[in-house]
Amino acid sequence: MRYYSTRNPNHTATLREAVFRGLAPDGGLYLPEKFEPLPAAFYAEIERLPFGEINFRAARALCGNNVPEATLRKITDEAVNFPVPAKEIEPGIYSLELFHGPTLAFKDVGARFTARLLGHFAETENQKIKVVVATSGDTGGAVAAGFFGVPGIEVFILYPEGRVSPIQEKQLTTWGGNITAIEVKGAFDDCQALAKRMLNDSELTAKQRITSANSINIARLIPQSFYYFQLYAQLKSLGKPLTVCVPSGNFGNLTAGLMAKKLGLPVSKFLAATNANDVVPEFMRTGTYRPRPSVATVSNAMDVGAPSNFERMRNMFGNNPEDFVPFLGAAGVSDASTKAAMDEVYRRTGYLLDPHGAVGYEVLKAYLGKDSSSVGVVLETAHPAKFSEVTEAAVGKLPEMPERLRAFAEKEKKAVKIDNDYDAARAVVAKN
Repeated sequence: MRYYSTRNPNHTATLREAVFRGLAPDGGLYLPEKFEPLPAAFYAEIERLPFGEINFRAARALCGNNVPEATLRKITDEAVNFPVPAKEIEPGIYSLELFHGPTLAFKDVGARFTARLLGHFAETENQKIKVVVATSGDTGGAVAAGFFGVPGIEVFILYPEGRVSPIQEKQLTTWGGNITAIEVKGAFDDCQALAKRMLNDSELTAKQRITSANSINIARLIPQSFYYFQLYAQLKSLGKPLTVCVPSGNFGNLTAGLMAKKLGLPVSKFLAATNANDVVPEFMRTGTYRPRPSVATVSNAMDVGAPSNFERMRNMFGNNPEDFVPFLGAAGVSDASTKAAMDEVYRRTGYLLDPHGAVGYEVLKAYLGKDSSSVGVVLETAHPAKFSEVTEAAVGKLPEMPERLRAFAEKEKKAVKIDNDYDAARAVVAKN
């Protein structure tokens, strides 16, 4: 199995090369050269398979022979050693809870797998590896937790000043050791632009090995496909088509689901749910893709105005809305509607959605109003306690704070503050 650049199919790389580079030399993103559907026998018995076996088979389909099978099984077992349950919110609508990992966010799956895969490939390296990552909220904490204390790896987390929740900030700024937090005066898109520029800075990368742990790195997307298979295994017995709604910012989570679909996963419809940063829903309506500066919302992890992974989506499926319509819908949700959904669902069912899950619920509910034949699933990507201020304003009560989060709240923030300036960001990474 080799991986090609979305900007030049003739440029290919091994998985090791793709993971170390993060971005292709031409600025493109890596994708597997082929998607061989998993055999019918796998789907016939999936509900009887242990989740670890499901994860391994999906990983093998996307990694090919780039990693020895015993090593790949060990990596997948260690990376996803927590549950991802599908819980019924109300008749016909389920929440796939992806917040049962160490930092209570779905990013734990991708970050833990990436750290272990990178560690495997780094065993024969004789130089330190520097991981540069931009975060709009949960990625930073998950990457910090996944890479903390890993020998030979330093991590630099760029995050936008004042645009992550207080507990998210503590989760990414209180580690020390091999984790450096960089607070940028700007938006997530600015942080992402800085990180991408460093990956393609030939002078910088000639002297040190630099890669990414964002969803631009294929190592992040491979494991994020796992829980879509686990979802199908849990709900297959219902015997109905699945409509899966994915709260979307940088569109890595949705792209991973579409990769699973390429492997034959029987999801009939995906829905991309965004907040006011609705460049992809706009594309689906008008045929025009118009990236623009992001705006701040209560669902801050989705505040992305130029989603990187949309380039992968178009490369896999086409450049026009009609290429996506058979299996993808998209819509944006206002802050007012987000908070109203949190309140209404909690009062009616007792289920507490986080702001991102609430965005997904609103889009899913609207779609199911037109197609009641499906079972609907919203990806609940983070624990509501990570957004206590928004949750309290929406439903009138503070969510219970898990001990893992409370421990972070009591720690001291440590961050390097910089302007939105490439030379300043580069200096921090180059110096360490």
